[in-house]
Amino acid sequence: MDRPVRHYGPVPRVRDRETWSMSFGGATKSDESFVVTLGELEQLPKAALTADMHCAGKFTTLDNLWEGVFARDVVEAYPPLPGISDVIVYGQYGYSANVRVDDLLADNAILAFRQDGEDLTPEHGYPVRLIIPHLYSWKGPKWFRGWEYLLQPRRGFWEERGYHLRGQVWAEERWSYQETHPGRLPSQSPGTDGPSGQGIEG
Repeated sequence: MDRPVRHYGPVPRVRDRETWSMSFGGATKSDESFVVTLGELEQLPKAALTADMHCAGKFTTLDNLWEGVFARDVVEAYPPLPGISDVIVYGQYGYSANVRVDDLLADNAILAFRQDGEDLTPEHGYPVRLIIPHLYSWKGPKWFRGWEYLLQPRRGFWEERGYHLRGQVWAEERWSYQETHPGRLPSQSPGTDGPSGQGIEG
C-alpha cells in the first residue's frame, strides 16, 4: 500500500537495530533515568492494534495493523511520580511532542515495530515509532527515542509552532488558539494545511 510520507529533516539510516536505544526519564517514580534497548523493549508483552492514522494535514489512512508493545506497559515498567500528567516524547534529531500520560495509558497507544505485517520502513519510522490513533500523528514520533515525564507541561516541536497542546482528532484540535477558544473549529482559522514535520504521515 502506498502511504503519504511527511517529515521534518532527513531520514535516519539505521544499520544495526541492536544499537538503537531509548531513554525514559524526567520525573520518574524512582528518580532514575532508564536507557532501554530495542531488545529489552521487545521483552514486554507483544501487542497488535488495527487503527486509522489521522494527519493534521487533513488526510487519513485506514485500518493500519500495528505490532509492537503497548505504551501502557512501558509506563508501568518505567513509571512516573504520582500526579504527573504530561510527558515530552522524543524522536531522532531532537524532535519532540507533548503528550498526556493518560494518552500513553490508553488501550490504543502502541510502540510499533511493524506495520501491516512488515517491519517499518525507514521513511515510516524504522525501527520503532509511537502510535496514538486518537491524536493527530505529529504526536507519534517516528524513530522513537523515549520520553521525559514533566513536572510542568512543555510544548514540543510543532506545539511551539502554533499547534495544539493535546491534538485530539475527534475535537479537531489542530491549532493552539483552540486551547483558549475551544468552540472554534480549525476550518475557521486562516492557518496552513498542517505541519509537514516528523511523525506527520499516513
